[in-house]
Amino acid sequence: MSGDTIQILIAMVAYLGLVIGIGFYFYRRSSQSSEHYFIGGRSLGPWVTALSAEASDMSGWLLMGLPGLAYWCGLSDAVWTAIGLAVGTYLNWLLVSRRLRNYSVVAGNAITIPEFFSQRFREDKKVILTIAAVFILIFFAVYAASCFVTFGKLFSVLFSVDYQLVMIIGAAVVVLYTYAGGFLAESVSDFVQGIIMILALGVVTVVGVSAAGGLSVILENIKSIPGFFEFFGIAAPQTVDGMQQVGASGEPLFGPAGTYGFMAILSALAWGLGYFGMPQVLIRFMAIDDARNLKKSRRIAIVWCVISLVAAIFIGLVGRVLYPAELLTPSTAENIFIITSTGLLPPLLAGIFMTGILAATMSSSDSYLLIASSAFAKNLFQGIMKKEATDRQVMVMSRVALVVISIIGVIIALDESSVIFTVVSFAWAGFGATFGPIMLFSLFWKRTTRSGAIAGMLVGGGVVLIWKLLLKPMGGFFAIYELLPAFILSCIAILVVSLLSSPPEQQILDEFEAAKAA
Repeated sequence: MSGDTIQILIAMVAYLGLVIGIGFYFYRRSSQSSEHYFIGGRSLGPWVTALSAEASDMSGWLLMGLPGLAYWCGLSDAVWTAIGLAVGTYLNWLLVSRRLRNYSVVAGNAITIPEFFSQRFREDKKVILTIAAVFILIFFAVYAASCFVTFGKLFSVLFSVDYQLVMIIGAAVVVLYTYAGGFLAESVSDFVQGIIMILALGVVTVVGVSAAGGLSVILENIKSIPGFFEFFGIAAPQTVDGMQQVGASGEPLFGPAGTYGFMAILSALAWGLGYFGMPQVLIRFMAIDDARNLKKSRRIAIVWCVISLVAAIFIGLVGRVLYPAELLTPSTAENIFIITSTGLLPPLLAGIFMTGILAATMSSSDSYLLIASSAFAKNLFQGIMKKEATDRQVMVMSRVALVVISIIGVIIALDESSVIFTVVSFAWAGFGATFGPIMLFSLFWKRTTRSGAIAGMLVGGGVVLIWKLLLKPMGGFFAIYELLPAFILSCIAILVVSLLSSPPEQQILDEFEAAKAA
């Protein structure tokens, strides 16, 4: 191993040690009760709330998936997706955050998303609770797998080591500090990781633009690629068996530009709908110390989000100029941030910014694992299986579930060729369609009924699975991102079934008004 590689390794190992230390620092505090373990005792400040929400939301997709998308097929798909995400982020903080924080307290001091839905409709038979918890377990296992893929790709590319081995090691580190410190540990570590991520993106963007000769040179180069620098067109790499072909002089080959039409734009913008159903973001709204601080958190979150998305896309575009034929498949294209950082920065600094990918990966996977384990322990184990379970038993069961879900995620992530963007898009659609519509209806329409909520969740989650697995391969209209039709059909199901069923009881209506007035 060369001296440069050792410096990179030192920086990354030091970072892993830091987050493990954070986990054990919060061990005693998180072990006080399940409320402290799962939601930090509602004690987060505005900065930690904002940056931990955004860091856990974006994951390794921000530093690998999005730059890789821009590198592979150009501006359009990446930019329209980023616009959808930025708008969705803003609307979620503006519309949902304060109402959910207040309503979760009014509705029996709910500390998980499934528990909020169940107590919002005061159900005796925990059908909503069960459906929500099961969907969380399914989609967060997939989400956690996408993070483990990122970890494995990063270390295998940097140090030429076995992908599966380092992927498993990465998963073990995340499990270790989340197991110990719970929600407070992952929120504080996510805050640190959010700072590292935006610094890494910003510095690599600036250095990359300079190395490429400036913006004018970059624009001249990427405009020469058909469809690469267009909002309504898309580049089409010439591939054989999935690998882009290279010309005699070493230049990557592209076919005629494709059309990025209305349906494709709708699909990209639909990513923004997902925010209304993202448990890792929604739980931060519930955990803030004071609802009045959410306005400050919103401003911090939006600034972070916009800067990070713009920088990530720039890295992909700049990377195509600096390393035009380096990455020849959609999967390897997701390494462009790694290639750019290690190629342009001093080794130790590159190692520090490589921790940005670690930060992105860990900030998301810890949230996914904790929320999934809470869904099992708090909602299924205590809520359904053993209602007399003590708080201590719930916490023990949560830690057991954490390990089991992590193992499932590792098994899913064993395939090294997994494309992070594709894996994340499926799980994102699942959460957005299952929880997004019912979250909005629960917070803003008091006529929503328990039957409507059940129908909406089943339709939303079911349509995502059916559309993705059965309809999308047919192409044409069905090629649209599955989140959009699933979200719309879920809203229709909630509206129709609620109007056809008996109105909510007065106590539910009174709680709705109390949350609205808070």
